[in-house]
Amino acid sequence: MTMVFTGCGNKEGRAYMPDMAYSRAYETYASRDSSIFTGNPADIGHKIFYNNLPPAGTIKRGELFPHSVVPDPTKGAVDSNALITLSAQVKNPYDSISAADLREAGRLFNINCGICHGVKAEANGPMAAKVGGVKSIVAGSPGYSDGRIFYVMTYGQNTMGSYASQLSREQRWKIVKYIRTLEPKAATATTAAAPKTDSVATKK
Repeated sequence: MTMVFTGCGNKEGRAYMPDMAYSRAYETYASRDSSIFTGNPADIGHKIFYNNLPPAGTIKRGELFPHSVVPDPTKGAVDSNALITLSAQVKNPYDSISAADLREAGRLFNINCGICHGVKAEANGPMAAKVGGVKSIVAGSPGYSDGRIFYVMTYGQNTMGSYASQLSREQRWKIVKYIRTLEPKAATATTAAAPKTDSVATKK
């Protein structure tokens, strides 16, 4: 005796919850039917509004929270220099990083920063003279605070532009850790103390 089994070829018919099994989500830059979707807020209610932007206040998975510098609202308008000063209050989220991360931070520093600041962050890079106004990051060790260095990398200062689009928050903070390794170490006392002289003069 021969038995033959046949089934429906509709795979969605075999799914318990097909809307979840076969997502109808759209990729950010995928083309969409303009008769159904709109990016114009005025069309909300008539079409599905989608403007390709992430929801306000969200960050991507694995990303650090934004660098926040909040001025005192009782002191009126705050200029950019005051914000840079306030940035000193922001601490580096990385207490320490691995040797591999430090090497990578050094590589990123040389690619993005060394061209002007030099390989030792002393404002002697090959483009420093042409750009003008390049500052030594390590001058007067311990130099600038972690928060200030990060702020300037993020928003720029004077002739230096923002590097927020070239470097992630994590990379910028780790570059700050690398810059700390370039700072001159405190000099240790090497001169031996002078021997004490006898307080009693020898009379001849």
